[in-house]
Amino acid sequence: MLQVNNVSLRFDKRTLFSDVNLKFTNGNCYGIIGANGAGKSTFLKLLTGEIETTTGDITVSKGERISVLKQDHYQYDDMRVLDVVIMGNDRLYKIMKEKDELYSHTEFSEEDGYRLAELEAEFLDMDGWNAEADAGTLLTKLGVNEMYFDKNMKDIPVKLRVKVMLASALFGNPDILLLDEPTNSLDIGAISWLEEFLINYPNTVIVVSHDRHFLNKVCTHIVDIDYGKMKMYIGNYDFWYESSQLALKQMKDTNKKKEEKIKELQDFIARFSANASKSKQATSRKKMLEKIELEEIVPSSRKYPYIDFSITKNIGKEVLKVTNLVKEVDGKKILNNISFTVQRGDKIAVISDNDLAKTTLFDILAGVSELDSGEVVFGKTIDKGYLPQDNSSYFEQEKNILEWLSQFYRVDDETHLRSFLGRMLFSGEDVFKKVNVLSGGEKARLMLSKLMLEEPNFLILDEPTNHLDLESITSLNKGLEKFQGELIMTSRDHELNQTVCNRIIEILDDGSIIDRKLSFDEYYERV
Repeated sequence: MLQVNNVSLRFDKRTLFSDVNLKFTNGNCYGIIGANGAGKSTFLKLLTGEIETTTGDITVSKGERISVLKQDHYQYDDMRVLDVVIMGNDRLYKIMKEKDELYSHTEFSEEDGYRLAELEAEFLDMDGWNAEADAGTLLTKLGVNEMYFDKNMKDIPVKLRVKVMLASALFGNPDILLLDEPTNSLDIGAISWLEEFLINYPNTVIVVSHDRHFLNKVCTHIVDIDYGKMKMYIGNYDFWYESSQLALKQMKDTNKKKEEKIKELQDFIARFSANASKSKQATSRKKMLEKIELEEIVPSSRKYPYIDFSITKNIGKEVLKVTNLVKEVDGKKILNNISFTVQRGDKIAVISDNDLAKTTLFDILAGVSELDSGEVVFGKTIDKGYLPQDNSSYFEQEKNILEWLSQFYRVDDETHLRSFLGRMLFSGEDVFKKVNVLSGGEKARLMLSKLMLEEPNFLILDEPTNHLDLESITSLNKGLEKFQGELIMTSRDHELNQTVCNRIIEILDDGSIIDRKLSFDEYYERV
């Protein structure tokens, strides 16, 4: 069991949260949610002791082991993959290293013998002889081929290194498992396996994630960081969302009644306080007024941008036809003679383990890259809008936000642009921030702003949720559900794929495609 007692955390004059009292117990999975900057990852660092509390303390039941998903895989470049996984159980790994060092002695002392006997007993008790087999099983289930097990980390693909770090965190069934964005860069199969693993995990899991489907699937509790406090709800993410919205509505309704009562009393006092015959009543009303404490509704750190993709041009019968498209990269055909037609009403999710193939297809459709052979023909009524995964080239300039957006919206109406930016959470002096120093989330919201102002009737979206917080993802999801045009996108966000798309195009390893008219959930069940 892990317990948080009266904890607060302050940095200089800023208080992230205060008076936190939480208990995390076995058999439960706790999702930590909150706006960007609320302190989700920082809270995990408090739990591991990486940073200290300002007040209060955190206790772990005696003998329980905490395991953490490490983010920096580059520090293990020169280590063997299997060793990195086993290292997740720090004590077991140290025993193995000390054993190897003692057995390497050319002269064996009596002290060495006693120490080895102790180590071998502990090694046996920790099931050390099966460590490599267990590590290999985890890697295989996450989609890492056995051919990589004995390679050094620097010699395997970056996408696989992320899986190795996850396997390391899961290794040895830790008593308390801390996962910060575990689904990042994972393919659908690995996410599906991880979901089932965590659902059946008997110990304590604490996870930070922007993936709503993942939080709904694995979480038994939600811990919400807001108003500088942390509150625990029983249930998954959807249950938290509905509960919190209901609580806010009830609070507002209660305050509205109190506000009406206060105004009634204030009016009475104003009208009759000077009237001698009514002075006692006025004094009584004043005392009543002083006793009413209006529950302050603190402005939530949750801010939802307004995302709405309106179209101004109606779409004709012809939308898009791709015929025998071929594209070769570094001598390999990543798009191999593919053909498909987009009809009116189609909203297509493109799925593939090959990220380069997806991005290359989208670049070709957007006119950013050339195809080697084949044909891409859009209907005459189509105005396409592209949201690339890598937007860095758009922000290599000294312009401020207002100047930057003005490039794509040729109307001399600063008031309109400032109003629009306000809806996208750039208010007041924010509009004068230089675009080359913005955060990833701010740049993503600006790219969405640009796309909305262009009013395309065909959207090409390459990982549109990248860098967005849960609130922005929720708004984007609603905006795409309402979108009246056609779209083709790729996203790791399960909820977005399921609620927006009605067709799946899967790019296979050989560059060919499978085209299915089905929902994402139906596709997901087949993986």
